[in-house]
Order: sequence, then structure tokens, then C-alpha cells
Amino acid sequence: MSTFAIVEAGGKQVRVEPNQVVDVERLRVDGAAKEVIFNKVLMLQKGKSLEVGNPFVKGASVVCEYLGEEKGPKVISFKLKRRKNYRKKIGHRQIFSKLRVKEIQLQE
Repeated sequence: MSTFAIVEAGGKQVRVEPNQVVDVERLRVDGAAKEVIFNKVLMLQKGKSLEVGNPFVKGASVVCEYLGEEKGPKVISFKLKRRKNYRKKIGHRQIFSKLRVKEIQLQE
């Protein structure tokens, strides 16, 4: 069985596994920090044991290595009112933090 966890990051739930690279909502990380620790673990599976939190698993954390920030794909919002000569085109690129999962910890 594989080891994975579901963590809350940036208001969203993300499924992570060890050595996986994930994109999460932009995190405010100072320049010196190279590690990010998520304590809000909603579910954890290690081997055959499955822990489900209420709302979070006690003693569980996910340690990630901070790899930097990237921009996501461009999303175009186009508004149009017919016969009124009204057109509005807006583009947006969301900034994500790129993380590599180092380990999933569970203190018994």
C-alpha cells in the first residue's frame, strides 16, 4: 500500500505523496525558509492504516521543500453586450507555489 495524505493548503484540499511536486495557492514564505510544514492533515494513509481527522489528524504533519513560485495558465474573461459597442477582455494568471513533499510524519 502507498503512503499519502490529504492536506489543506490555501483553502483547498490537496492529495500528496512523498517525493511528489505539487502546486498550491501562493504561500507567503520568507527568503531564508526552504521548508514548509502543513499541520492541517485531513486524512493520512501509511501502509494499511488509515487515519481520518475530525477535522484534522492529531500529530500528523507534511514537510515540504519550497521550490519557488510559478504562474499558471492564462485565463481569459470576455464580456460583451450586443449592439451596444461594449467589449471587455481581461486576462489573469494565478501565481502558484511549487513544493516537493519530503516526508509525511505521524507522532503516535
